Amino acid sequence: MASILLRVQNLSKSYATRKAVDGVSFQVLRGQTVGLIGPNGAGKSTTVGMICGLLRADAGTILMDDEPIGQGASAAKRKIGFVPQDLALYDDLSALQNLRLFGALYGLKGALLKQRCEQALALVNLADRAADKPSTFSGGMKRRLNIAAALLHDPQLLILDEPTVGVDPQSRNAIFDTLEALQAQGRSLIYTSHYMEEVERLADHIVIIDQGKVLADETPAALHLRLPARAALHAELAGAPSAALLSAMREQSGVTDIERDGNSLAIGLADATHAAPMLAWLAGQGIAILHFATARTSLENIFLNLTGRSLRD
Repeated sequence: MASILLRVQNLSKSYATRKAVDGVSFQVLRGQTVGLIGPNGAGKSTTVGMICGLLRADAGTILMDDEPIGQGASAAKRKIGFVPQDLALYDDLSALQNLRLFGALYGLKGALLKQRCEQALALVNLADRAADKPSTFSGGMKRRLNIAAALLHDPQLLILDEPTVGVDPQSRNAIFDTLEALQAQGRSLIYTSHYMEEVERLADHIVIIDQGKVLADETPAALHLRLPARAALHAELAGAPSAALLSAMREQSGVTDIERDGNSLAIGLADATHAAPMLAWLAGQGIAILHFATARTSLENIFLNLTGRSLRD
């Protein structure tokens, strides 16, 4: 099993009478991508700010490779790369000049700085725009340049705070391509978002946070086991199902609930293995099925079940 790279324990932070982060604990293993998800205002950015040493925690500990992360410069902090939600670029400098500046702030110089800048631009597919200024870039290109800047000092952990806010779908996919390349290199990532589909694509471990508290800290597979599949089978019938048929259907193995909308049924199943037997049973009852589709519980549904509200509230 991979060793623990980052350990966050009982982290808390208050602003006046509002507790933004309330006893948050989780860990990141080497080579792991952790999705830190929650609605706007859940405490994600505050948690990330404390991990990076940008905010002082009221309580709790943060250990990077078993070394505490403090407010000042430290060897532990240098192992972290941070991509903030707000762009941190100089529009009057070229892309390459931006990277040279950020690299110099990390103490890089000479041939090593040149090499790191070239590698970072190539990774984010901006090598051909090195001489251009960010003011000429799309929102997605600026986000990718921000990622490049965070990678110059070769961090072990890259933290991305809502990196796809305000970008178009094509740019979002380009950002995902970059992050998946980093995953292939064995880099550890923390990815904060309130977009479930992004986290489902990237993360192999998920931490759900709401109102400053951790509600879940599990693998995606474990999270899906928390909530029985709902509407796992959608079936459009040739005719309206009778009350007797619906009653008999509810008695079938694996059926958790049934919702009817005209001739359409949304059949909740304990797991996807019950879908085929359910279709066979309907056919055995002489029921003509015009169309069917299977689905599984989404992270959005799991979050709603845990909190009672939408992730985007």
